[in-house]
Formats: sequence, C-alpha cells, structure tokens
Amino acid sequence: MFHQRRLEGLESLRLDHVLRRKNPYLFKAKNLINAEDLVKSLVDAYLSSQEETVFGAFLEQLAIFCSAETVGGRKSGIDGIDLEFERDGVLHLVAIKSGPNWHNASQLTKLRADFLKAKRTLSTNSARRVVRFINGCSYGRISKDYGDFEKICGEAFWTLISNEKNLFTDIVEPLGFEAKKHNDAFELKYGLVRTKFTAEFISKYCDANFAIDWEKIVRFNSGVPTAKILSPKEKTLPNKK
Repeated sequence: MFHQRRLEGLESLRLDHVLRRKNPYLFKAKNLINAEDLVKSLVDAYLSSQEETVFGAFLEQLAIFCSAETVGGRKSGIDGIDLEFERDGVLHLVAIKSGPNWHNASQLTKLRADFLKAKRTLSTNSARRVVRFINGCSYGRISKDYGDFEKICGEAFWTLISNEKNLFTDIVEPLGFEAKKHNDAFELKYGLVRTKFTAEFISKYCDANFAIDWEKIVRFNSGVPTAKILSPKEKTLPNKK
C-alpha cells in the first residue's frame, strides 16, 4: 500500500500545487539560483512531508496485522482507537502513531479525550472490564505513564502488541525488500516529473535570461487575489424597512 500510494502521489503532483504549499522565502534563503535545483528541492520537500503521512497509515495497518496474527488483535471500532486486543484478562486499547514526538498540546488533549470517550463507551457495558489505554509509537525509546494512558514506543510497543520480542527488528528486512522491488518504477517517474516541472518552471517563473523571478514566485504563493470590482448596483446597500 505504501509504495503504491507513494507512486500515485507523484503521478498526481502539479507544480503550481507544490509552489502554493511551500515557503518561498525558505528556498530563497537557501540560495537556490537555478530552476533545476529549486524544482528538486520543492519536489523533495513535498514528497518528504507526504511520505510521513502515507507511511504512518501503512505502519498502523502493519501493527494491526501483526497483532492479529500473534495475539488475536483487531482493528478497533471505537473512535480514536486503532487497535484492541486482550491479554491476561486486560483489554488493551491502542492509538498508534509513527513516532514519540507526534503531538503538540492540543493534539495530546484530543488523544486524552478519545481515551476518555472510549472509557465511557465501555462503562455502559454490563460486564466490568480492566482496560489499559496506550499511545503506541512504531519507533523511539520512550516509555511514559501519563496517568490516564501510557506512551510505549519502539521495541516495547511491537513486543506488547505481538508478544514477539524481536518483531521490531524482524520487520526491517521485508520493508527493505519491498522498497527495492518498487524503487525502479518510482525513480523513473520521479525523474520524469522533475524534468517536466523544470521545463514548466522556466516557462512560468524565469526571465528572458533564465534567471529565477523570485518576485513572481512570491506573488503567486502569497499575493492577495485581485479583488472583484463591484458594479454600482452591487455597491448599493438594500434599504432598511
């Protein structure tokens, strides 16, 4: 799924879309002076942020699959919870994130609210259950008890959801094999996109001497759209009754 989504994202990419979403001042500060280098930096920056999101979703699915195969875990039907499984009479509810530094204060508050909502949902059941709420992260070394939930990362996370101590290293080799299989197709498309974008960029955002027109880029990225010119009739306010 990850490699297919990665390739699809590259195929659907548009130069103007990338230019609108990235900070032009940052690229100017990096002293990029030719179209080819600037286009490469723009495309790489966009793909990097996109890949983080796509790969995060892939790791969530991988964790659920591994847990299902080893300890009978399953995709949770509770809002805000990704994985649930039972062990030693304890129901584990897990919200999966890529790494330990995924949140700001508001996102942490949202996670707490999701866990609280799940607790209330479970409390309506007639059977009383012991529940453990976990923020599981696919990499990192942090283990922290927040009181109302635990953050468990890396080796400890993969061991918890599968009862397999070496799973966190066992999954590395298959990931590399899949990457090698799909790399040629991605590199071919990546090269074609860069060539296409460079030609388009020169035509739209370079002057007659092929120098980058930074003012045009900044205006495209951050300028206020031309205001609609109202007709006299449109300017007239309706009479109050």
